Amino acid sequence: MNLEAVVFPGMAPSNFDAVGAFMTRSPYARRRLAEASEVLGYDLLEEFRASTADYSEAAQLAFVVNSLALADWAADHAGLRPSVCVGPSFGGMAATAYSRSLDYPDLIRLAALSARRELAYFTADPRRIVTHFFFRTPPERFERLMAESTEEGDWAELSSHLDSDFYAVCLHEEAVERFRKRVRRAGGIPLYTMWPATHCGALAELRRILADEVYAGFRFADPVLPVVSDQDGRIIQSGDQVHAMLLDGYVRPVKWPESVRTLREMGVRRVRVPGPSNLFDRLSHGRFEEVTAIGPETALRTEGSGAA
Repeated sequence: MNLEAVVFPGMAPSNFDAVGAFMTRSPYARRRLAEASEVLGYDLLEEFRASTADYSEAAQLAFVVNSLALADWAADHAGLRPSVCVGPSFGGMAATAYSRSLDYPDLIRLAALSARRELAYFTADPRRIVTHFFFRTPPERFERLMAESTEEGDWAELSSHLDSDFYAVCLHEEAVERFRKRVRRAGGIPLYTMWPATHCGALAELRRILADEVYAGFRFADPVLPVVSDQDGRIIQSGDQVHAMLLDGYVRPVKWPESVRTLREMGVRRVRVPGPSNLFDRLSHGRFEEVTAIGPETALRTEGSGAA
C-alpha cells in the first residue's frame, strides 16, 4: 500500500506578523475567516491582529483557520487526497473538522468555548502548572530525570513524547529552573516553557469541567476518514471516540512515535503537514518516504495559489 496522511500540527506561538499576509491575501484563508467570524460574532482577523498572548482565544482560532485553509489550498493545488488524518495536541481540533466529525462552524464554537473556559480555569488555578520541552534525552536518561525529580521533592509528569529523545513534562513553575539544571547534567538541552500546561493528569478537573460545560453541547459524527489518536496510536472511527480523544488530550500525554507506528502499519508512505507551525513535519522525516510541509509562505509563493 502507498497511502497519504494529513497531519495537522500541534500549536506553537504564531503571531499576526508571521501569518498575516496569508490570512489577508489568500482566498482560502479569507473564506475560512469569514465563516469563523460570523459564527463568533466578532472579526477574528482583527482580534488576532490585536492579540499579544501566544495562546489567546484569537490565536488558537486563527491557528485552526490557517491549518484548514492550507489543507483547502493543498487539495486544489498540491493534490492532497489523504486516506487518514492525525492531529497531535491542538491539531486535533483541525483534524476533527477535516474528518467531518464536527462541521466547521461547530468546531469553531467548540474551540472558542474551550479556550474561554480554559483561560478562566488556569487564571484561577494557584498551582501555576507549566509544560517544559527538552531534547537529547534518550529514554533511559528521561527516566533518570523523572526519578531525580521525585527524589528531590519536585513533582513532574510526562506531557509529550515527541521523538526518541524529545520530551515535555508538566511541573510547577517554581521548579522549572531546577529541572532545567537536571536536564543539562544529563547531557540534554532544555528548550522552552509553556503556560498554560497541557496533557497531564493534574488537569483532571479541567477535563471534567469541559466535558460538562462545553462538550456536552456538541454531537460528534463518525469521521469520514480514519483518525489516528495522538495518545496511543489507536485508529478512531466513531464520533464518540473523537469526542473522547479531544477531552482525553487534556489529561493524557501525546505519544507521537505511537501515531507514526500506526500510520506506517496502515501503509502510509506520504505525509502532508498543513499549518503555520511545522514541528511535526520535522518529526516525521525519516519515518516516511515523503514528508511535505505546507505553510503560509508555500501557498503564497506558489504560482496558481489563487492569492490576490
